[in-house]
Amino acid sequence: MDKAYEDEATRRLAVEQGFVPVVPPKSNRKEPWEYDKEMYKNRNEVERFFLRIKRFRKVFTRYDKLDVVYTGVLLFAMIVDAVLC
Repeated sequence: MDKAYEDEATRRLAVEQGFVPVVPPKSNRKEPWEYDKEMYKNRNEVERFFLRIKRFRKVFTRYDKLDVVYTGVLLFAMIVDAVLC
């Protein structure tokens, strides 16, 4: 999540699904909440990982009709990323 999705309904939905939201509140929020700043800093690692995976055209266009085939391509892209990085 990012600051753009920091409204109460989205936070409540994330908590109901078992996620721990670590989105900082917007600066103009009247009742800001506490969040894990260290965990939020790690968010950039996840975003960079997805950018590297999206280099594989077949991953981001998802032409495959079967989920099994798409999952295989995704796993292949992850393995190649792990070997090259």
